[in-house]
Amino acid sequence: MEKRAWALITTLKGEVVAWAGGTLTTGSGRARWINSSLYYSIPTKSPTGGPVTNYELIEVFKCHSGLEGAAEVEGDPGIPEAEVPDSDSDTSDDPEPRRGEGSEEDLGSDDLEPESEDDAAAAKPYNLLLQSLVANNESSQRNPKRRKLDHMQPKENGVILLDSGDLADEPEEEEEHEEEVMDVVSDDEDQSDPFESHFASPSPVRLASISSASKGEWKHTKLSKSGPPRNAYLSTPRGLEQTIGGRRIESLRDLNLKKKLIAEELTPLQKSLGQLVFNYVDVLYGERTLGNAEDLRRMYSLHALNHVLKTRDRVLKNNARLSKATDQEIELRDQGFTRPKVLFILPTRNACLEVINALVDILQPEQQENKKRFQDTYYTPPDTERISSNKPEDFRALFSGNHDDLFRLGLKLTRKTLKYFSQFYNSDIILASPLGLRMVVGDESDKKRDYDFLSSIELVVVDQADALLMQNWDHLEHVFKHLNLIPKDPHGCDFGRVRNWYLDSNAKYFRQTLVFGGFVTPEMMKLFNQSMLNVCGKVKIQAEYTGSMIDLGVQVQQTFTRIDPPTPAADPDARFNYFTKAILPSLLRNTSTSTLIFIPSYFDFVRVRNHLSNAPISIGAISEETPVSSVARARSHFFTGRHSVLLYSGRAHHFRRYEIRGVTSVVFYGLPDNPLFYREVAGGFIGRSVGEGRAKEQPRVRVIFSRWDAMKLERVVGSKRVRVMCTDKGDTFEFV
Repeated sequence: MEKRAWALITTLKGEVVAWAGGTLTTGSGRARWINSSLYYSIPTKSPTGGPVTNYELIEVFKCHSGLEGAAEVEGDPGIPEAEVPDSDSDTSDDPEPRRGEGSEEDLGSDDLEPESEDDAAAAKPYNLLLQSLVANNESSQRNPKRRKLDHMQPKENGVILLDSGDLADEPEEEEEHEEEVMDVVSDDEDQSDPFESHFASPSPVRLASISSASKGEWKHTKLSKSGPPRNAYLSTPRGLEQTIGGRRIESLRDLNLKKKLIAEELTPLQKSLGQLVFNYVDVLYGERTLGNAEDLRRMYSLHALNHVLKTRDRVLKNNARLSKATDQEIELRDQGFTRPKVLFILPTRNACLEVINALVDILQPEQQENKKRFQDTYYTPPDTERISSNKPEDFRALFSGNHDDLFRLGLKLTRKTLKYFSQFYNSDIILASPLGLRMVVGDESDKKRDYDFLSSIELVVVDQADALLMQNWDHLEHVFKHLNLIPKDPHGCDFGRVRNWYLDSNAKYFRQTLVFGGFVTPEMMKLFNQSMLNVCGKVKIQAEYTGSMIDLGVQVQQTFTRIDPPTPAADPDARFNYFTKAILPSLLRNTSTSTLIFIPSYFDFVRVRNHLSNAPISIGAISEETPVSSVARARSHFFTGRHSVLLYSGRAHHFRRYEIRGVTSVVFYGLPDNPLFYREVAGGFIGRSVGEGRAKEQPRVRVIFSRWDAMKLERVVGSKRVRVMCTDKGDTFEFV
């Protein structure tokens, strides 16, 4: 009998195979090569009690050419030993060199995949062999799991950056991968689940509707008021049946939620919108208020977590299937190019904190890594709050806490842990402001830019869109232009697992976009028409308005004058010409009144300010860029009468909410987007002057508008009046 030494090695491809060479030492059962076959020899005792000389051979593995690979080996003394993998060894969950979501390191799969049919057939007995060989070494070679405690505070104090100075050197954490796979297997696939029908296995009809969506061929229908969403307008690609989502949502049982998510019973608003949101329909919701903000936040947070967990569990389950598959032709398309799947776009760090709190409350992770660092950089204690209680409630809600608008944060979910400040390519959820993302995405002229992490985003949530309008809407549009593009680098992607509609550059037609704001603007409608292209359909929901000019709290003569520029591009010039010819002369003649000119656009503000710089009257100006000392001086001079005219920008009112005293008349150079601003300026400023006895004549408000201001005008004068005022032959409308 030929005696050959043995060792187990791991090839460069990752397969565990046997290696023959050297001299076999006698002892317990061994594996050996005989005629290109691997045998496991079981020793039998000698009748005389002497040394073992007889062996019972069992063939367990057939050698194939090309399987022996060069690798470091370790084994018996005198020969290189085998490197036996330990299933409980301390391995990284997301090592930096491999960032694809399907990689074994990313998703915690330790299973090995045979390359050939014969290898697969022998996998089961061979695995038994490996188990018997390494059983005695497992306890000694097992490394303890390393966990970071919540109280450990890293030295870095900043936000996540995609460069060498960021968290690239921060070690990733280990997870109990085998238990995670067991949890996945316990969840059965439900073909009625919208996640399955939309992402996993879309119908041929839905795939065919991509052509209509790409060409801009949509059918628009106003839904009946008896339906779940009120004042809703549905748009679906031509060729797709028009519906308002899936089945009605009556309770949590109708949502196909993962079992580990903890959610409260649904409110009526969550039930009505849930029929759209949880069925992956795009939604532009223009009725967000302070009263329903928390309900909306918890609803989309629950939906986002449910989507992330289903996506991750599907990949883990398929990893297990592939490791046990005997048919090498099996094809499992279950992922995108990169790991991040959910993107939250928010105005401030405090808004990010509120979303994180909702996510934690629903997920309830056992551990939260880097929590101390997150609290230090995003949370502001209430005792340090400096916002006056006299400010309007909506202002305090938006700017309370940490109102920094430059941030970006990655969240990584594991079975037990929620990790803050994870690298984008290792994250499941990204929360950022438009400015924070713009600085990473960059422009074509930038040498260092990165947006591949946005290539596989499947759910975008834009909350407080009306606040984002006052920051820089161009940043938001720039981010949407870089969503779901083919990545420039593979980032460790397993292209054999990427869904076909990703490879066909059709991911944007499956991405769900949810936009929530206090009202709908033309900028939001542009986003709705050009960037929300979901083949599931999209719904716009906006309120009906009675008008903020009603009940100003003081009797004011309100005069609305319409100008008729032929195009939106001609609107600024037509507005400026009307102001300089029809309104400005009367202001120059009557210097006894203190007139505030409210100008929403900063570009118009600069134009009017420059034009009035040589005017024969004293004029003050307050914008968001005006220094505090200059603001105080302008307000004081206007109150005392040294300035008869005060220019006031819309962004200054949004970010500061100044209480301007001494106002006896107001000119709206343009209507504000926020209808509350009209009431605060026309009613609040003038009402205070009336109460102080400074108004000698009846206060007057004059407004310049065009038909391109129809959405702004509707919120001020009401839904019933707007059509007449935009189309009537007359161009002047007075209200007392």
